[in-house]
Amino acid sequence: MTPQFEYVLALADDALISAQRMGWWISRAPQLEEDVALANIGLDQLGQARSLLAHAGEVEGAGRSEDDLAYLRDERDFRNVQLVERDQSDFGVAMARLLIFAAYQAELYAALRASSDLTLAGVAGKAVKEVAYHLDHARQWVLRLGDGTEESHRRMQAALDAEWPYLDELFDGSWVAPELLEEGVAVDPASLREPALGRIMPVLREATLQTPEVLPAVGGGRRGLHTEQMGYLLAEMQHLTRSHPGATW
Repeated sequence: MTPQFEYVLALADDALISAQRMGWWISRAPQLEEDVALANIGLDQLGQARSLLAHAGEVEGAGRSEDDLAYLRDERDFRNVQLVERDQSDFGVAMARLLIFAAYQAELYAALRASSDLTLAGVAGKAVKEVAYHLDHARQWVLRLGDGTEESHRRMQAALDAEWPYLDELFDGSWVAPELLEEGVAVDPASLREPALGRIMPVLREATLQTPEVLPAVGGGRRGLHTEQMGYLLAEMQHLTRSHPGATW
């Protein structure tokens, strides 16, 4: 696995797995308008994943397509952060996660527009506009729930407490090869922490939420170490392709 392939693959996996989780809300969101909104956010993320997976396949040069990389890899071969793979059947958790993840992606894609990898730069140029909407959508819900009723505030704080331990992995740059930074291909995740938190913290203050005082999760998603929920997610996502190899429609 070359450094550039691993880097592009990790970004693709973040978007792909987040899209799969977001799709769970179709027909389950608290109102019809939200059902459509979350579906569209998931489709944006899926579009990012497809472009990045296709590019990863080209970088690898082994003839694997975006579908091969999405459906025919095992759990330990995925490089997404653990934040995006965990269950989010609680709506407050989904919004807390979207706020954190969209803030990170907003800074990531803004920086990647200057990547020396022209395909990455092109994907980022389109994605940064999509993520601006994701961030605004999450912001509105976190404000509404955090500064709403006593019960909505309690549940929104609990959701934030549950997601916060997984924030640090987003900004861990230990897995990014130094030569990718030197060549201008990649962005150092650590450099995104301060500006991303600059987007998150004002929302929490306005929503009357407390910054969680929790220990970081162990992490390991970038090394292929995932939570228990990841296996179930992949089983659902990959079932059709693995059950009917080579099928077309």
